[in-house]
This record gives sequence, structure tokens and C-alpha cells, in this order.
Amino acid sequence: MLRDRLSTLAAVLAALAIAGCASTDDDKTSKWSPNRIYAEARDEMSAGAYDKAVLLFEKLEGRAAGTPLAQQAQLEKAYAHYKANDPAQAVATLERFMKLHPASPAIDYALYLKGVVNFNDNLGLFAFVSRQDLSERDQKAAKESFEAFRELTTRFPDSRYTPDARARMTYIVNSLAQYEVHVARYYYNRGAYVAAINRAQAALADYRDVPALEEALFVLMRSYDALGMAQLRDDTRRVLEKNYPASEFLSKGFKGPGDPWWKFW
Repeated sequence: MLRDRLSTLAAVLAALAIAGCASTDDDKTSKWSPNRIYAEARDEMSAGAYDKAVLLFEKLEGRAAGTPLAQQAQLEKAYAHYKANDPAQAVATLERFMKLHPASPAIDYALYLKGVVNFNDNLGLFAFVSRQDLSERDQKAAKESFEAFRELTTRFPDSRYTPDARARMTYIVNSLAQYEVHVARYYYNRGAYVAAINRAQAALADYRDVPALEEALFVLMRSYDALGMAQLRDDTRRVLEKNYPASEFLSKGFKGPGDPWWKFW
């Protein structure tokens, strides 16, 4: 009995040893230098093989731990996740980087990339077909993007990434305001005039000097009119005429979305 157990144990240990050797043999990077791993990862990135690049950057993080190259690997891994359409992993990698390396000279880039990942202006095929824009989509990511850009511009006003971040912030603010107006118009078109008034007023209260406020005033005016609130309707019209004297809403009404490029009938 003892002999059988020893034989079994020997067989198991031999199998594990063989598996270990096979695993080592399968890892083609086992004898590579950190610089070679980095070069190979960059090559995979250039070829669009982002999943392979992520794996190489992860190996580099371990192989070059505690060095600037390991920090670079983290940042480039985040970018690879972003390019691979995995924003959650990209953001998680960036947040880990900023937590581990708060004094890194690349913190401005990490904040910028976090903002870009959440900004995500690539809407995909079907969004393009329907002419969807950022203001018509869920706003959570847009707000998180704005916060990352705001932290970047506040902490690093002279960063090379700050001018673009400011431009994106302007776009986000305009889109968030337009989102409120989209909702207000949605309610108006369905006869929910009180709800339309509330959303239009929210846009007017929360935002300043953005294009969407012109339509917000028009939605507000039309909603008051639909409810028979003549005094409020007329007051809102005067505000609209004063601030937007050439407003086409007053002469043409709501602007239609237009037909998408694929509609031929």
C-alpha cells in the first residue's frame, strides 16, 4: 500500500514538473529583456493587436517593477484597453496608476486619458446612422469625463494636454445642456407640459452662454402656451426675443432632425 502511494506521488510530481517546464517553454518572453518586451508591445499596438499588447504590458509591469518603465507600461496598457473598446478596464488601470504614483510627472496625461476614455466621441455605426450625438446619450460618462478634464486643467494649467481638455470641456457642457433640452422637447411632444417646463427651467438654471438655451426658452414658451398660461408665455417670449433677436424658433418653430443619409424615401 505504501509503495503504491509513493508511486502515485512520484507520478504526480513528475507531471507537475513536466507542466512547469512546458509553461516556461510556452512563455516566449521568459528570456526577453524589459526593453524588448516594451518594443514588442508597441509593435502589437501599431498592428492593432491591442489584446496582445495588454498581455505584454502586464508582463512588463512585473518584470520591470519599481522602475519608470513599469509606470510607462501601466499607462500604455490603459491606452490599449481604450483602443480595444474596454473603457472600464482603461479607467481602472488609470485610477490604479494615479493611486500608486501620485507624484508621477505623467499624472497630467493619466487625467487627460481618463477624460478621453469617458468622452468617447466614437459613437459607432448605428449611432452615426441615426445621427445620434453626445447630448442624446447617457450623461454619466460625459460628467466623469468633464471632472477628469477639470482636474487636469486646474492642477496642470500649463500641461500640453490642457488646451484640448478645455475644448472638450466646452463641448461637454454644451452637450449636457442640450441633453436637458432634448428631454424637455420629448416631454413637450408627448403633451407632458409640466415636465417639459421643469426640464427647460433646469437647463436655464444650470447653464450659461450655451447654444441650447435658445431652444430651452422656446420649449418653455410653447409649454406655457399649451397650458393656457398667457402671462408666463409672453414673459418668456420677451426674454427669448431679447437674447436671441434673430431666433429661427420664433419664425419657423422646432427644427426637425433631418433625414439620415441612408433614407432614400
